[in-house]
Amino acid sequence: MNDTLLRVTERIIERSRPSRQKYLDRMRDAGEHIPDRKQLSCGNLAHGFAACSESEKNTIKLMNAANLGIVTAYNDMLSAHHPYERFPNIIKSAAREMGCTAQVAGGTPAMCDGVTQGQPGMELSLFSRDTIAMATGVALSHNMFDAAMYLGVCDKIVPGLVIGALRFGYLPTVFVPAGPMPSGLPNSEKARIRQEFAQGKVGRDELLQAESDSYHSAGTCTFYGTANTNQMLMEFMGLHLPGSSFVNPDNVMRDALTREATHQAVRITKQNGRYTPLFDVLDERAFVNGIVGLLSTGGSTNLTIHLIAMARAAGIVLTWDDFSDLSKIVPSLAKVYPNGMADVNHFHAAGGLGYVMGELLDAGLLHNDVKTIMGEGLNQYTHEPFLDDDDIVYRDGTRESLNEDIVRPASNPFNPQGGLQVLKGNLGTGVIKVSAVKPEQRIIEAPAVIFESQHDLQASFKAGDLDKDCIVVVRFQGPKANGMPELHKLTPPLGVLQDKGYKVALVTDGRMSGASGKVPAAIHMSPEASEGGPLAKVQPGDVIRLDAEAGTLEIKVSPEEWERRELVRGDLSGNQFGVGRELFAHMRDAVSAAEQGATVFRFEDFED
Repeated sequence: MNDTLLRVTERIIERSRPSRQKYLDRMRDAGEHIPDRKQLSCGNLAHGFAACSESEKNTIKLMNAANLGIVTAYNDMLSAHHPYERFPNIIKSAAREMGCTAQVAGGTPAMCDGVTQGQPGMELSLFSRDTIAMATGVALSHNMFDAAMYLGVCDKIVPGLVIGALRFGYLPTVFVPAGPMPSGLPNSEKARIRQEFAQGKVGRDELLQAESDSYHSAGTCTFYGTANTNQMLMEFMGLHLPGSSFVNPDNVMRDALTREATHQAVRITKQNGRYTPLFDVLDERAFVNGIVGLLSTGGSTNLTIHLIAMARAAGIVLTWDDFSDLSKIVPSLAKVYPNGMADVNHFHAAGGLGYVMGELLDAGLLHNDVKTIMGEGLNQYTHEPFLDDDDIVYRDGTRESLNEDIVRPASNPFNPQGGLQVLKGNLGTGVIKVSAVKPEQRIIEAPAVIFESQHDLQASFKAGDLDKDCIVVVRFQGPKANGMPELHKLTPPLGVLQDKGYKVALVTDGRMSGASGKVPAAIHMSPEASEGGPLAKVQPGDVIRLDAEAGTLEIKVSPEEWERRELVRGDLSGNQFGVGRELFAHMRDAVSAAEQGATVFRFEDFED
């Protein structure tokens, strides 16, 4: 095992010891009462199975058969979640094959960041994660279930489901993916048309056609954004079936994997003698494995927030320094758009997650001694599923990359370090994704241009005011200010400036998501400007130096001048109402900083 990996894991364990112990004590105590429904009165239980068939009622009455609770984030507007419409019936049928039952315990909201990018609704996006966690709690509050199955894919949805699931961590838990849509318009062509639209070279008709050709059917978007990073994470952390993340929805393998996931959920219940509660799967080592997966594949920067929030729901305290230290020793093994031109279907075909995990295990960069839903050992996730009639059988996965332009061995990585860097300096602390940033663009020193709205930046770009070397500061975009929206629409105009030869970068207390691309972007800056963070002192023309190699972000202002400056107070009145934003005011008031997970929850690690 790599020494740094072991050292980071040990300090997480030590840092988390009091809160983790409180969490485990609570979960073990709750687990003593499984089956949950044996605690219910006759009236309670009768309500819980009133709509079931007589045979299902008789099975549920007997405590020696498992009843699975399905928590679904299905809606048919999200392409990634559209396939879930059929999954409950598949799961119920598969449970009956095992002499057990399954019920839809409840649904959670599921919003699409792709629809809300640049729109007021994006200011609800981050808070939807904690709302999903609460909805999960409501779904499982009936104490009817011996295990839980979670149907969710996209940006805030999987983290929200995990946070909720961890508060019922005594239940065996299986996450069931729906898979990516088939490949559409090549990513290089999509990026070209977006930039041409930003310059006024093509019209909205051409842009809409390109977007429609890219996002064209059921399944996740095929670029390596937050949704597909979530799927990677669930596999690296042992909550998916091996090899299940990137199988297309319309593939016969998809339904077979869903049936097998149900069978596995039944197998690991207490009634079947292989009791594997979630609290035993998601420990400190599993979270380190998740971070390694994020770094080695160049995944979404959103996970630097979500992993911290998820871990805290398990009594585990992660910090950005953990990410940074691991990034120094974890090689970049994948190039998937926006880090390259391939999509996740190409990545899966070239060897996929099983190949990457095998390389990392051989290099001593993953904990193999973990529990997963498959049993002991992460090495099972190097295996690949195949169909034997209608049944899933596992065989050894490929040990060679089938396309080294997409995925490489640890001995010949794209970069010897991971795709993430923590930035520190007199402007605060933030993160930058460098896996898609060319080496010559990783150190930028230029005058600041300041905006307090992404829309103002776009207007300034169209007017030609940004045709120069500059570091664009977009502030008052943090979680307390306006819910920390993604600022993905800034990528095309900034990319145009970079292509013109200007030295440009972005500094913001907002987010850029898994679509962070070739423009260096210091994001998640903490403390945020609305809380008196340093960004609130920056003035137009101040020289800022962003050094992604050294991990520094500094403003070139004398300490005396900096001390004299007063904080700018942003006008946040326009972010308080409309598209339901008023309903989330209490969350803006309660939310923690980005480096603490940007969460409204206070779990064991916040207690005295």
